[in-house]
Amino acid sequence: MKDTKSGGVNGVTAGVLGLVLGLVLGVGVGRMIWTTNSGSADSAKAGTAVAAANPPAPAAAPAQPPQQQRPVLSPTVFKVPLEESPSMGPADALVTLVEFTDFQCPFCSRANATVKQVQEDYGNKLRVVIKQHPLPFHPRARPAALASLAAQQQGKFFEYHDKLFANQQSLDDASLETFAKEVGLDVKKWKKDLADPKLAAIVDRDSALAESLGARGTPGFFVNGRFFSGAQPIEVFRAAIDEELNKAQMMVNEGMKPTEIYASVLAHGVSSPPPPPEPPVQKVDVGTAPAKGSSDAPVTLVAFSDFECPFCSRAANTVKQIEEEYKGKVRVAFKHQPLPRHPNAKLAAVASMAAHEQGKFWEMHDKLFANQTALDRPALEKYAQELGLDMGKFKAVLDSTKFDEYIAKDSAQGSQLGASGTPTFFINGRVIVGAKPPEVFRRVIDEELKKAGVAATGTP
Repeated sequence: MKDTKSGGVNGVTAGVLGLVLGLVLGVGVGRMIWTTNSGSADSAKAGTAVAAANPPAPAAAPAQPPQQQRPVLSPTVFKVPLEESPSMGPADALVTLVEFTDFQCPFCSRANATVKQVQEDYGNKLRVVIKQHPLPFHPRARPAALASLAAQQQGKFFEYHDKLFANQQSLDDASLETFAKEVGLDVKKWKKDLADPKLAAIVDRDSALAESLGARGTPGFFVNGRFFSGAQPIEVFRAAIDEELNKAQMMVNEGMKPTEIYASVLAHGVSSPPPPPEPPVQKVDVGTAPAKGSSDAPVTLVAFSDFECPFCSRAANTVKQIEEEYKGKVRVAFKHQPLPRHPNAKLAAVASMAAHEQGKFWEMHDKLFANQTALDRPALEKYAQELGLDMGKFKAVLDSTKFDEYIAKDSAQGSQLGASGTPTFFINGRVIVGAKPPEVFRRVIDEELKKAGVAATGTP
């Protein structure tokens, strides 16, 4: 009886201890999940995670920890001026979210619903500021942006803003006026403001700011100056806001006024994104490619090009200028990369190699780029005659498949090196993509000459 009683007491004690331990573990795991998800987990998710962390025995394999969702939030703080842009939320909000939007962009419409939800979630801790960034390929985005700013003149920006997103497929002039009536605007005044060049200047200013900050698409968001883009899930917004909210609260605890937070955070920010890291240096085999300049030159420039590409033509003129400036120090080689969308590029490449057989590649190269709109067979034969080529040999090459494999290997090499478009240049293996200005080439060449212990040529 004594043993039974003792056993009963011990059993109760063990049960209580087990319950307490279970609660402690549950709270601990729940807190961990809450922290991991930046406040987005609800009790059901926490319960699921606890069950996953403590699976019933026997378990075939240990439970995998829940994957964390890491928001794509820039670590860089950007200086994003608020100016007189429409805003919702108090000036002393600890977090300011600036959105660059386009009323014809479906992703902006989707993100708008998310922004509304976080506004409700965070209340007076969050201020939302809207800036205009109508994209050129959305023809009705700019008129809608101007219409919304005209509504702002009567204190009804956000009512009109919501109308536009609710009716994205109807942004013609008549609809814009209908929305003005529906939100209770003085339509006569709204029309007058709509034509005010000051509003057009605001749209231009906002778009220029977005571009300078690297927010080229829409929607783009800056949370206390930190950037992320796109119609992200609400967890991404919450994680970003929570992170900045914690920082701001610490600043308040140290004595800073809430109204000073935004300016303080941005004080050491940047006005433009840092340059992207330079791609790795590639080993580019020149092989038997047409080339000019000494094989001992300290710098080798390899061009992957297309005779029908207008950017390649422009870049070819830049390369000529570089050759003149760096005589004896730069070797230039040409690789073929005729793009499928240029119907005459492949035949032009063959023509250049037919000329190369007769020692006149570069002369044909210049002819082809100077006459890009005329690269059919008769035109190519005309250029060959003008260069004094043996026409029988030239035509025989054009009629054959002699250089098909050669050109295909050049293109494959370019693709392997990451030259997916034309023109692409490799200067001692360092890539330059596109028809960049001469100073871009000079910078890389000068750096390579310095590495080789060769004085750079003076440039204008």
